[in-house]
Amino acid sequence: MNTVAFDFSHLIEKLVMEAVRTVGITDGFNADVKPADPRFGDFQANGILPYAKAQKRNPRELATAVLEALKKNPLVADGSITVEIAGPGFINFKLQPKVLSAWLDDYGSMAALEKESSKLLGGQNIVVDYSSPNTAKQMHVGHIRSTVIGEAICRLLAFCGANVIRDNHIGDWGTQFGMLILAIKTEKADLGKIEGDAIAELERLYKKGSAMAKDNESDLERARQELVKLQNGDPENMALWENINAISYRSFDEIYERLGVHFDKVLGESFYRDKVDEVYGELTESGLAQMSDGALVVFHEEHPRFNTQPFIIRKSDGASNYATTDLATVLYRVREFHPSQIIYLTDARQSDHFEQLFLTVKKWFEKKNISMPWLRHVTFGTILGEDGKAIKTRSGESVKLKDLLSEGVERAFRIISEKNPDLPESDRRQIAEVIGVNAIRYADLMQNRSSDYLFSWDKLLSFEGNTAPYLLYAVARIYSIFRKVNAVPAVAWKAAAPLETEQELALARKLIEFPVALSQSLQDLRPHFLCSYLYELSGVFSTFYNQDKVNVEDLAVRTKRLSLCAGTLLVLKTGLNVLGIPVLERM
Repeated sequence: MNTVAFDFSHLIEKLVMEAVRTVGITDGFNADVKPADPRFGDFQANGILPYAKAQKRNPRELATAVLEALKKNPLVADGSITVEIAGPGFINFKLQPKVLSAWLDDYGSMAALEKESSKLLGGQNIVVDYSSPNTAKQMHVGHIRSTVIGEAICRLLAFCGANVIRDNHIGDWGTQFGMLILAIKTEKADLGKIEGDAIAELERLYKKGSAMAKDNESDLERARQELVKLQNGDPENMALWENINAISYRSFDEIYERLGVHFDKVLGESFYRDKVDEVYGELTESGLAQMSDGALVVFHEEHPRFNTQPFIIRKSDGASNYATTDLATVLYRVREFHPSQIIYLTDARQSDHFEQLFLTVKKWFEKKNISMPWLRHVTFGTILGEDGKAIKTRSGESVKLKDLLSEGVERAFRIISEKNPDLPESDRRQIAEVIGVNAIRYADLMQNRSSDYLFSWDKLLSFEGNTAPYLLYAVARIYSIFRKVNAVPAVAWKAAAPLETEQELALARKLIEFPVALSQSLQDLRPHFLCSYLYELSGVFSTFYNQDKVNVEDLAVRTKRLSLCAGTLLVLKTGLNVLGIPVLERM
């Protein structure tokens, strides 16, 4: 049985809320507990100052009263936690070494971390819709954000106890297929005998069909007819469509395998093409949808923008669109998976679409008395090149994702070869694959996802600073410590000496912040909080390792310091795994 709290920020919040009730505060108070400046303590409760100002009370006097109430708590009374007032009304909490040791002893295994973390979401069904490339096109650099942020969020949710359904909502239906089939038939292309890069050839054919339709009205009409034939189930066009998708899926899977990404469902837009009539019927019958200029639309008159900007669910030519498919998708997911949340990963430019979608679903489900899950649109910014604009090739085209990953691996191989020229080439290649791919991944994840960021090879492949190579090297260095002492990484605190040195205490205090970083990342689905924590932990460990010799003669001290190393290794590996980054035992 665990003897100390897993997340001390939650425990301290509970202590503060009990104390404020003791002094007569019953509502309107937020403890606002955060990790403190290490010079003053481990956690700080910041809620008294804003509450006192709002109530026109003296914050210092109120803090003093709360402090006296806190002193009656057994954890404070027995000295496990010390408490003091700072500034005009902040309260600092400091955990004593015996408490830090107990936390490491209780949670120093993967089983313990997983057990406690899984309580955060407790088995909720959550659908995550991410990556979502279009068939017949190569994945480009723009897909990296949705793919790696989406995968990290899936892993975060799963680690925190959710039953995650990963759904790749691929764009495999629509007007582009008319143009593509037009080009295939014009060139008499045999999709089964494409030499070289098949997905690149499909992309070339699509561009040709698009240009033909743009330049010639008769070709445009031919493309429309090919699309109509496809939509009506014409055997020839259906066979072409299936081949196009098969080629596309193979191309996507090569990239997903390289990134360590997998999906539970790959339900593209085509999956819902026989489900849109129900959407039209229900929205019309419920009075939500109306005809406007020949199209079926939903107005949201209460909304300051959407009252005159309709949500078009069937175009004037009778065709469905993204809105139709997305409405059908929500209904299917609710019926099939019974989710508590459905999360969509796209760039911020699609915010209006999803806001209208969620408003429409809310009204629709209320009328049909359908329990509505929490619909969340998780947005992200743009990757910028050195010119401050969206990253492109020198010719002005989108950077192909497979080319970006391959370049990262080759650059990493050159760096590893310079650092370790005596390593066998096969080892250097293996290390370079992990570093190159995941340096790109981490460079994306460590950013606040809402922000644009500047892509820099020099920064993301550096072994200094907040980068994947730096974190991976920290892990490899800890493995090397255990190889030198011929031991297996494990926390064994019961046989260890008490925490004493400044560096030991600082590292232990940083380790207990892991649950806080996990909760921060989970709250707004922002992996960069976890990235920042892992980087800070690596820095604190480096200071500890440089100051406090691990392999000392005193068995109890050696056990203590090896336990700190093992705890750091466990948290680093766990955090990196949540981010989707495999570790290396040697570099």
